[in-house]
Amino acid sequence: MADEFAKGMAIFSAAGLAWLTLAGWYRTPSFEGSGVQLVAPVEGVNTVYGELGVAIMDVMAWFAVFGALTFWVIIPAVEELRSAYAERSN
Repeated sequence: MADEFAKGMAIFSAAGLAWLTLAGWYRTPSFEGSGVQLVAPVEGVNTVYGELGVAIMDVMAWFAVFGALTFWVIIPAVEELRSAYAERSN
């Protein structure tokens, strides 16, 4: 089970870092203002690379959540169910 935790932590950390980097580029209008940072709406993206960056930013946010939940909750629950089923059938 330690390897599932490590895989989930690696996915959470890498995807979270990617999201933070892209959110810093695209969702921070000004570092000097008192407004919101990292969660402001995306403005002024006029290039294909900008649109791709915004799409990757959204994908990384969901990948961090679902990837970590997969390795921390779903895989251990399936393993537990398999062992319980195998124990019950014997």
